[in-house]
Amino acid sequence: MDKKKFAFTKTNYILTAIGMAIIIIGLLLMTGPNCTTEYFEPDIFSVRRIKVAPVVTLIGFLTVIVAIIYKPKADKEENKE
Repeated sequence: MDKKKFAFTKTNYILTAIGMAIIIIGLLLMTGPNCTTEYFEPDIFSVRRIKVAPVVTLIGFLTVIVAIIYKPKADKEENKE
């Protein structure tokens, strides 16, 4: 019985899930106390919120892109035949 050919393999889904988890972690790193009109919160300019969180989020998006493009070696060998 022939197996159906899917666009993604199990590896693609695992890499996508890892990328989404990294994106969520990056977005959570951006959260924190906010400023109001009566009170200024200097933590909005912390290194974690300005530099680290966007880099982590970018790495997550790149991981998702790699997960979409990734093609296992077994599939590459089948296509040559």
